[in-house]
Amino acid sequence: MRVLVLTTDTPHHSFFVRELVALYPQLHVIIESTGLSPPFDVHHPFEEERDSYEQQVWFGGAQVVMRELTETLTCENVNQPDCISHIAELRPEATVVFGTRKLSRPVIEAAGANMINLHGGDPEYYRGLDSHLWAIYHGDYSNLVTTLHTVNEILDDGKIIGIRPVPLVQGMKLHELRRRNTECALRLTVDALGELARSGVMPSRAQRQNGRYYSFMPAVLKAQCVKKFERYCASLK
Repeated sequence: MRVLVLTTDTPHHSFFVRELVALYPQLHVIIESTGLSPPFDVHHPFEEERDSYEQQVWFGGAQVVMRELTETLTCENVNQPDCISHIAELRPEATVVFGTRKLSRPVIEAAGANMINLHGGDPEYYRGLDSHLWAIYHGDYSNLVTTLHTVNEILDDGKIIGIRPVPLVQGMKLHELRRRNTECALRLTVDALGELARSGVMPSRAQRQNGRYYSFMPAVLKAQCVKKFERYCASLK
């Protein structure tokens, strides 16, 4: 199966690609090299700790270059014309979106059928950015889930293919959360692509409601989330 992944170059995305290419040798990746920039400070030290933790857990501390894992194309914006042309030429049988900006109609049309998106959170409650952090901020730990849904022109609005709860354990730290989310994302994707190969479809259902849209979380609120999450996980049995 010709599978295309639209993503960015981060440790968790490199892990996802490494695992997926082992199952789909024809995997092709388009790396988006730029993103949206918030007009306020969003950086928190737990993010460096998170990157270092993931690199150690998945790669034994080694630096991993995504273009060494499979065939890649790097573009500043996945919506730019040359990227769209490349997608159309690839004619993917399935396209997995993991961590890019909102896709334009030409990108969606170029990818054809079976375009799916991984969302960290439940889009029926949290759409947009930093969904897990916003759930933690609101004390809504039941919505620390990973969702796979189809793609349309409305952000995080597609039909839901699957949802998996992110496993939380006693003593877990916030910098470990993205790892667990990514492993759920991989499982959801593998299951959906397997079903597509077997039956020609990925069963899905319409969303029951439109979740609230959230943007970037400011750094000062991330500091609160670190404390809230670790306090909650310390109470787990």
